Amino acid sequence: MKRIYWIFIVLIGISVSCTKDFEEFNTDQKNPTAVPGDFVFANAQKALADQVASTNVNQNIWKLVAQYWTETTYTDESNYDIVTRTIPDIIFRTYYRDVLNDLKDARNVINSEAAIGEEAAGEKANKLLIIDLVNAYTYNRLVDIFGNIPYTEALDIDNIAPAYDDAYTIYQSLFDKIDNAIANLNADYGSFGDNDLYFGGDVAMWIKFAHSLKIKMAITIADFSNGTAQSIIEGSYDKGFAPGEICELVYPGGSNSNPLYVDLVQSGRHDFVPANTLVDRMNELIDIRMLSYFTAMDFEYDVDPESGARIDTELPGDGVVVLIYKGGDSLVQVDLPFMALAVDTLNPFSYNVGGIYGESNNWSNFSHIADPIQEATFPITLLDGVETYFYLAEAAARNYSVGMTAAQYYNAAITGSFEFWGLTSDDAAAYIAKPEVAYDGANWKQSIGEQSWLAFYVRGLVAWNNWRRLDYPVLNLPPAPETDDGQIPKRFTYPVNEQTLNKDNYYSAGDAIGGDLMSTKLFWDKN
Repeated sequence: MKRIYWIFIVLIGISVSCTKDFEEFNTDQKNPTAVPGDFVFANAQKALADQVASTNVNQNIWKLVAQYWTETTYTDESNYDIVTRTIPDIIFRTYYRDVLNDLKDARNVINSEAAIGEEAAGEKANKLLIIDLVNAYTYNRLVDIFGNIPYTEALDIDNIAPAYDDAYTIYQSLFDKIDNAIANLNADYGSFGDNDLYFGGDVAMWIKFAHSLKIKMAITIADFSNGTAQSIIEGSYDKGFAPGEICELVYPGGSNSNPLYVDLVQSGRHDFVPANTLVDRMNELIDIRMLSYFTAMDFEYDVDPESGARIDTELPGDGVVVLIYKGGDSLVQVDLPFMALAVDTLNPFSYNVGGIYGESNNWSNFSHIADPIQEATFPITLLDGVETYFYLAEAAARNYSVGMTAAQYYNAAITGSFEFWGLTSDDAAAYIAKPEVAYDGANWKQSIGEQSWLAFYVRGLVAWNNWRRLDYPVLNLPPAPETDDGQIPKRFTYPVNEQTLNKDNYYSAGDAIGGDLMSTKLFWDKN
């Protein structure tokens, strides 16, 4: 898979050279000319990617909600307490202030710049359309988290109490915005160059991104407006990302490290372990992506207190576990409890075990998040061909005309996931051949829901969205869910600040969606 590694100086320019300018810029919202528009755009891209990547419990708990990870000592967020740390407030602030407002200011600056000649005019037009696409991606995330949100009246410094727009109406507006970008982006001209942290100014890739974003949004509303979804997807299915094509930010490290590194390594804290929800299912399927997802635990034999010799030792538990023999080249599934014989000590093995979701877990007693994911330079994916192909598998299952069968898209998506995580197409083929994995057209929601969840590891919001739509995979209910109905949340509640600073519009928005509750389903969640 080809990846573009952004020039280090771009991010350094934002975080160091322009620090003083950004401070002045952020205190003078009506005069956003202190910083070049390209830099403001790059800053918005980084803020967006940082929010998507982060596992800081103050701002992004999607990896917990999707039950990829669980907590060790403090279990509030694994039990869906989003109020104590005012998580919705921070999500609102990050997306509106740090992303959308910067995009607006970048647009204003670029609009004010003269474009002399055809090349400059084409480049300027491309920049403005790319800003629209990042804007659409961001608003899409906000709608999928909350439902109705401020949109038409948002980002107006003179209006501190914006009205909330209907969620589906926002979707329609975003479709129009994306269509306009597709119709007018011109790959014959440049755009942001190296200041585009996702594609390095490659306009052709932005066009593919636009089509994949349309596919993503359209399949989301398929149970609400099937005809609209079908029309949109049939017009874009062959124009978006294929597996191996990806919108990502590759962090250079240092002062611009992946937030996962900051949260998991630099903090010196051990707050998270893989959740048993995920680990147990991967053990059941002998899904070798576990070698890329987790750091396995070495099995330790008990010792005879008198002789000091190793003795037969039981690996407790229930269900199954995969024994990973030295080198990772031999995986054997066994039933638990399993008796490891002392005579086998010359053939050491490790295994994966996940922390119990929602409960306190001793960090030392469970598998850990794989080392590469904790590296400062680990890239964060915003949208890619694997995600797109799972959506197209679903489209085919719904009998849309999308060029291939549901099984073909499904198999290609799984293969793309294996290759993304450093495995081979042969590994994927062996996995797909398993009866429990092979595409089941009669139960397509289960097949696609479960396998997309396994593939979207560390992309928690995407996985949670799919779970809400497809009702798969089967997730565990934590011991003390802080939701109004005691179940897994269907949405996040609005920020506490909105209840005081934008009271009338807050209550109107809550009434419009059926109540500002975590149990309230969004318009597209029909099952």
